[in-house]
Amino acid sequence: MNTQALHQDGPKANAAAAGIAGTLAQFALELKLQAVPAQVRERAKHLLLDAIGIGYAAHGSDFARATLEGLSVLGKGDATVIGYGRVLAARDAMVMNGVLAHGLDFDDTHSRGVIHATASLLPCVFGVTDGRPLDGAQTLAAYIAGMEAATRLGSVAQGGFHQVGFHPTGMVGIFGCTLAAARLLGLTRRQAEMAQGIALSMASGSLEFLQDGAWNKRMHPGWAAQAAYTAAALALGGFIGASAPYEGRFGLFSSYLGEQRGNADLSLATTGLGEKWEIEEVAIKPVPACHFTHAVADAGAALHRQWQQRGYKLTELPDRIQRIRAKVPEGVVKTVCEPMANKRRPANAYDAQFSVPYVTASALVKGRFTLEELEPAALRDETVLALAAKVDYEIDPNSTFPRHYTGEVCLELTNGETLSHREAINRGSADRPLGNGEIVEKYRANARRALPQARVEKIRETVLALDQLPAGAWHTVLGEVV
Repeated sequence: MNTQALHQDGPKANAAAAGIAGTLAQFALELKLQAVPAQVRERAKHLLLDAIGIGYAAHGSDFARATLEGLSVLGKGDATVIGYGRVLAARDAMVMNGVLAHGLDFDDTHSRGVIHATASLLPCVFGVTDGRPLDGAQTLAAYIAGMEAATRLGSVAQGGFHQVGFHPTGMVGIFGCTLAAARLLGLTRRQAEMAQGIALSMASGSLEFLQDGAWNKRMHPGWAAQAAYTAAALALGGFIGASAPYEGRFGLFSSYLGEQRGNADLSLATTGLGEKWEIEEVAIKPVPACHFTHAVADAGAALHRQWQQRGYKLTELPDRIQRIRAKVPEGVVKTVCEPMANKRRPANAYDAQFSVPYVTASALVKGRFTLEELEPAALRDETVLALAAKVDYEIDPNSTFPRHYTGEVCLELTNGETLSHREAINRGSADRPLGNGEIVEKYRANARRALPQARVEKIRETVLALDQLPAGAWHTVLGEVV
């Protein structure tokens, strides 16, 4: 497909660009698992394992308990919720599983698409195959197809959704899930096109939660999954959807990008489809916070080590540091730097995960940023808060965002000295990836928060053998109650 931008007066789609929904539908329905390179299939299973481990780590959290209680009001069912058993109806179970996978903000991110695609596709394919005679190989193929579509669609916006207040994981994740569901439900190409058109009216996800640390974002992936299931089912029944959900006059990018729509590139929706695998570009989070904060987290940890090497005491940090400058990409400012007063003193753990000042200060004091830094006591640490109050942000003129989520931290000391550390490529990204072995270790650390070691290993073995499993096998293992 030729490059075709969306302009301020709406998309000027040429004939080649007019069939994005059809191209994606054909790809999703016709993809053969054996045609996917072995390393991509293996990476896909590790991405699923990572999300499942995070789901177990979230088990028993306040937000998980509240979500399950709220969804239970809608009625019971026999669909599997990871770690909770068969307690909800199918679409509600998708919402719940999405909350578990995404609730700790520790899940994978496709950097260019700025989207947590696995967090929606896991609950979707897990839910659609629950109770159906669809084996693990069929499940994995649908997941890969959905990932390839969602990540490309996210990339079209080139970071623009965040600038106008929308969350791509919800806005775009629904379309990847719709294609995965369409494949699993046996839709025709025409029906899969219609399903995407139906999903256009269901795409949602506001960033207003950034203002006060609200929980809305946690439900976006699961909501996308259940809405996609609905869209695919309606299309299967013959419901007619919009024919140009992406490039249309009121399509996804024209309607939702606002002033940013002139930067959108429709060609990215299908470029390299079936040849270049975007799953290999998905970044694994080594830090449980918004991916936009990872570089300053690692920079803060590096400065922690520098501080100790100089023989300074950590208790002296607030008195010896006059100012902290955090250099970040311009595209992340609205998400993790503003409003600065809120970011310097986060109201809760979720607020903290989207705060450059808090993450920087925590890493500087603790030498790390882990789930422990999100506990209530950590959020009240006066040393951390005193340093967070000294953090100002600057635009990083040398950033390669969104390819890399860059960051640099500079400490201006009271004696006139300056200490600094730069992370030009964020750890875990495609250009500095975590290996599959490191993903397994992250999974184990997360799953052990809720499970005994034997079950941790049983689940690992099951998920990493997904393409060899009979229908229902992973539902049985993951449905065991914690």
